[in-house]
Amino acid sequence: MTTLLGVLLALALAGCAVLAVLWQRARREGARLQAEQQTALTEHDQNQVDIAVAAERTRILREMHDVIAHSLAIMVAQADGGSYTTDPAATKRALETIADTGRLALADTRRILGMLRSEERPELSPVPNQTGIAELVADARDAGVAASFVQLGEPRPLPSAIGLALYRICQEALTNVMKHAPAARVVVTENWVPGEVVLTVTDAGDSEATPASSGGLGLVGMQERAEIVGGSCEAGPQPQGGFRVRAVLPAPCPKEDVHE
Repeated sequence: MTTLLGVLLALALAGCAVLAVLWQRARREGARLQAEQQTALTEHDQNQVDIAVAAERTRILREMHDVIAHSLAIMVAQADGGSYTTDPAATKRALETIADTGRLALADTRRILGMLRSEERPELSPVPNQTGIAELVADARDAGVAASFVQLGEPRPLPSAIGLALYRICQEALTNVMKHAPAARVVVTENWVPGEVVLTVTDAGDSEATPASSGGLGLVGMQERAEIVGGSCEAGPQPQGGFRVRAVLPAPCPKEDVHE
């Protein structure tokens, strides 16, 4: 009996020892898994931060490109026109336009760069009003481009992000015309259809003057702006000559129109 109790006690002690070893292993394994999970979470959080930083840098770079490229295109067009005229009044108007455009570009550049020191994320640009596209065409016309504007359908108020995308796509398309085909005739059409607004910027210049697949920031930026708000944008030379940019953006109808 005593021998049996001794054997049982030895087995119990051995079992406890085994359980202790297993518990220690389990605890170490649990600590290791927890550490790996924490590392994975930290890496995920850092990746999210990196993605956000990269997106913000792209956003600021795109806005800087839009402001500077458009302003410089107007200034160059005015300088070229002013250099050929012998009318002192026309020369004075060209110089005034160059100065005004330069001041506005400088103010916009300072505002955009100031965002780098801000912890907030305000809108990079004030959202243009409903006549913004017409004003862009008028500016291009003042810069010497044979530009015209056609509006079809009934304009509707747009969410700020969509309104800004529409404005910037038109601005970039006109900038490309001024840079690559300044002597071309260009027609900007804003067509309001149910649920969408279709913007087309078509010039009748040399189809090879503005490459469709250059991969430049301008064309890529137009496509990205459209896609971000749920739309699309395509650009390319036309069979009959010239170049066309076509953007289709969502334009929700007011609720009261839906029930009619």
